[in-house]
Amino acid sequence: MTGEVNADRRNVALVGPYTTGKTTLLEMMLFATGAISRKGRVQDGTTVGDGSAEARARQMSAEVSAADATHEGAEFTFLDCPGSVEFSQETFDALLGADAAVVVCEPDPERAVSVTTLFNFLDEHDIPHLVFINKMDQATTRVAAVVDALQEVAGRPLLLRQVPIRKGETITGYVDLITEQAYAYKEGGPADTIDLPDEVKDREQDARTDLLEKLADFDDVLLEALLEDQEPTLDQVMDDLKETFARDAVVPVFIGSAEHGWGVRHLLDALVHEAPGATQTAERRGIDLSATEPLAQVIKTYNTQHAGRLSLVRVWRGAIDDGAVLNGERVSGVFRMMGQQPSKLTSAEAGRIVGLGRLEGIMTGDSLSTGALKADDRLERIEPIAPVYGFSVNAAKREDEVKMSTAIAKLIEEDPSLSFEQNPETHQSILWGQGEMHLKVALDRLKNKYNLVLNTLPPKTAYKEALRKSISQHGRFKRQTGGHGQFGDVHLDIKPLPRGTGFEFHNKIAGGAVPRQYIPAVQAGVKDALQHGPLGFPVVDVSVVLTDGQYHSVDSSEQAFKQAARIAMNEAMPQCDPVLLEPIYEVVISVPKEFTSKAQRLISGRRGQIMGFGDKPGWETWDEVAAHMPHSEILDMIIELRSITQGIGTFEWKYDHLQELAGRMAEKAIEANRPND
Repeated sequence: MTGEVNADRRNVALVGPYTTGKTTLLEMMLFATGAISRKGRVQDGTTVGDGSAEARARQMSAEVSAADATHEGAEFTFLDCPGSVEFSQETFDALLGADAAVVVCEPDPERAVSVTTLFNFLDEHDIPHLVFINKMDQATTRVAAVVDALQEVAGRPLLLRQVPIRKGETITGYVDLITEQAYAYKEGGPADTIDLPDEVKDREQDARTDLLEKLADFDDVLLEALLEDQEPTLDQVMDDLKETFARDAVVPVFIGSAEHGWGVRHLLDALVHEAPGATQTAERRGIDLSATEPLAQVIKTYNTQHAGRLSLVRVWRGAIDDGAVLNGERVSGVFRMMGQQPSKLTSAEAGRIVGLGRLEGIMTGDSLSTGALKADDRLERIEPIAPVYGFSVNAAKREDEVKMSTAIAKLIEEDPSLSFEQNPETHQSILWGQGEMHLKVALDRLKNKYNLVLNTLPPKTAYKEALRKSISQHGRFKRQTGGHGQFGDVHLDIKPLPRGTGFEFHNKIAGGAVPRQYIPAVQAGVKDALQHGPLGFPVVDVSVVLTDGQYHSVDSSEQAFKQAARIAMNEAMPQCDPVLLEPIYEVVISVPKEFTSKAQRLISGRRGQIMGFGDKPGWETWDEVAAHMPHSEILDMIIELRSITQGIGTFEWKYDHLQELAGRMAEKAIEANRPND
């Protein structure tokens, strides 16, 4: 098999917000191309996409699904990507392997803002994309209003390619603005050619003129023809459309209904004749196609229950054979993908997206080659998205504690936007992710794949306490049990330090009242006592000075002086007016401008202090709101933030400082930390 890129191959990602119908669109595309003989339904759990148990249980995409098809001689791999913002990592990783993307939307101007994040990612990475306005059978708003709303959040000019034909308020077909041919929709089948209805002609002419004028912004010849009232040729318009679309300069817009098959074949035709092929994409990515070594990139990792590890890869150059060695790992199977049903291949040529078996140690985003990877061959990878929500987890069965870390590590290999930490301050094991649904899917995967059931609790806040008064304290430990006893005696000066200073220990013993070899034991005893202050939390920002003491030549020991220091500290600290400290984080919330005031109210309602707001760099229609917020108020904030921003608001956070907490909030924190009797 040749290692040359197949120019007739296209890898197309289906992306869009949750509930827009991407999986149904994939199903109809596969049916229309003959890749499947019967359409499945999301509600019945019979679709090629959404094949995992977790996806079918929720009737939503939870990971990328790949499926191959052929249309008009062109070979396709479709990537059905999750719509929920909580699974954005899956979508972004997959898009790096795509030649083009279809952004699936609903015919609702109010929901246009929900595609902003996708538009920004596609434009940032110069990925050609078109829009498919789905569910036109349910439309209650004019298409022009939907396109206008989408244009407000899009970074590229939108080109409406079709205008609907209506009978009353019901859409019955469309007019192609390039060919000016009219079509009547037919349930589940190809549209029928019809004469252009008189009542549509004016609307069609206005829309076509708008399309040509937008294309003329990129072609002086076309602009001159329009200024001279000359009708451009079909070939000229198509050439301009292909060229501008391929370099992500314009975004064509199509309409239809995946459920009924409306407009799906026309969409497929456009992907064949207008979308860039594998060769163009490789050149756009700056890949040296003249080199001899194969080059590929992992866009998704699956750890399957029965077949082991499977890496979904885009082959950029050369051919990859079964048994080839990539980055030191031997390929154990090359697979053509059809959702959850892979079929074996002997080789995969450049341009294909395939599954490669048993590449242990190879991660999502890795560039692969049979030889040494050159610097120019290391392809861009998407960094893991920072977490915004967490569960404290522990195994429901004690004997499963050992395998918990291993199983979660495999989960993170599949989804790098998950992370796992052992928090040394709260002594909790925290599974972090992008939201409540994201983590619940992760827990289901652990149960379904590894028979591992985890109990969950909210993460704790790492409160501290500080002392507000100074004191001098004597501590003595004396025990006589026959034979050698135990004796240690210390005098300590204890005083608070400025916030953030930490712990200081000084020795001012003169004359050997406490022998030098026992000084470290005194310091250790002090540190031990500070781990659990009078309010129940670690004590910070304190200075302790050893000023005097006594020892016994026979009975004194390191342990005795350590215990004496503990006694002194435990007796002194309740007298030092202890106060609770809560961690305050620097938070930057990102939202569309229309939701900025709601985000500010959310911050204020969660005891936050707004530090300022302004434009989000590179995002014309978004704001960033900076604030200082208590850690305890941030832990579930993403749920409320998304509920007020159509699911797309997000934030970044990092520790900033400790701040005193008093009153009822402090009482509740102290009470919650007390051990159960």
